[in-house]
Amino acid sequence: MESSSSPSDLVLLDELRRRRGELRESMDALEGALAWPARVDPVRWAERVHVALVELSGDFREHIEITEGPEGIHGDLVASSPRLSGPVESLTREHDVIRRHLDGLLARVALPDAGEDVDRVRDLGTALLGRLVRHRQRGADLVFEAYEYDIGGET
Repeated sequence: MESSSSPSDLVLLDELRRRRGELRESMDALEGALAWPARVDPVRWAERVHVALVELSGDFREHIEITEGPEGIHGDLVASSPRLSGPVESLTREHDVIRRHLDGLLARVALPDAGEDVDRVRDLGTALLGRLVRHRQRGADLVFEAYEYDIGGET
């Protein structure tokens, strides 16, 4: 942790770490739902995936709020370290891509025949999880570069 971090920075970073953990938990829930044996009961499988996606969607919206919102960390990063504006913009663009991917997958799983399209849903879900993992890694790297504060770049 860098000694120049203000108490308000530390509060925001701790909140970011907490929300990051929640996002990771919802990613794990989606991974588990996707891996559940679909052939036994495809409708139940699709329902489990849908529930996991709804949870992930909510956690991702919170992630966007804490990073991009009026009190978000992205504004602080650019204000304190203008050199990081490019990586911040890149992460912000990724939010839009991930949100569209998540919304598209939610819509697909909500269809009555979603359980019949298991392989495609699994492919899309796995791609979403991979994108989220990489996004979280880049976000953790960016925060560390700016504050020398580890928010948990474990994934």
